[in-house]
Amino acid sequence: MSPEMPEPTRHHDDKTRQDAAPTVRKCLTVVLLSGGMDSCVCAALAAREGSPAFLHVAYGQRTEARERQAFEAMAAYYGVEQKLVVQAAALTQIGGSALTDSRLAVPESGIQEQTIPITYVPFRNAHFLAAAVSWAEVIGAKRILIGAVEQDSSGYPDCRPRYYEVFNQLIAVGTKAGGIVIETPLIRLSKAEIVRLGLEVQAPLQLSWSCYQGSERACGRCDSCRLRLQAFAQAGVPDPIPYAVPISVVP
Repeated sequence: MSPEMPEPTRHHDDKTRQDAAPTVRKCLTVVLLSGGMDSCVCAALAAREGSPAFLHVAYGQRTEARERQAFEAMAAYYGVEQKLVVQAAALTQIGGSALTDSRLAVPESGIQEQTIPITYVPFRNAHFLAAAVSWAEVIGAKRILIGAVEQDSSGYPDCRPRYYEVFNQLIAVGTKAGGIVIETPLIRLSKAEIVRLGLEVQAPLQLSWSCYQGSERACGRCDSCRLRLQAFAQAGVPDPIPYAVPISVVP
């Protein structure tokens, strides 16, 4: 029998909150929470270790409202009060991506090796990290978690380990007090390993949303859906979100 998705009531137990209270000030962590599967697992890791602060960036992406819905659901699931939604409208104005420009079609033919797809949003994660670092300085957080993944990904250049090594150097010289560090706990894991880790830490994967173009039901055909479906299949558990196509037709 396949493992079941965790029930949200586990994270609203009074005793659990009381037990976690002494570590709140020590482990304040900003989680860049898009609402997708990878950031959902990062949120679960941060919640286990201390007190998370959730940051969501809206940038005019096709599924902006659906991703915001996932973000709010996860914040409620974990009882997070310290949360922030910021706008990165410049990414929409700049364009150049199928996620932000409706004139460009989202590819449905599968991932092409050694090719950066049109769903890449130019230098997007730098915008996200800049907002996260600024907020971390204000609220006194020393860690920033982002669900960047190098393996089994679409080949985005801002998901490489070296990118975050260099960004941490920038933070060290460009912030008031320093001491803020970006962590990428998933970056060397496969998508299947991320699903297994999510089950282990009881991440609410049923609340996450990964599709690039569907909001009611995931399309099942975009790169993000394909990677997610493949990950759940390899992990041996069913994906708990609804799809617009029969799962069996997706390679």
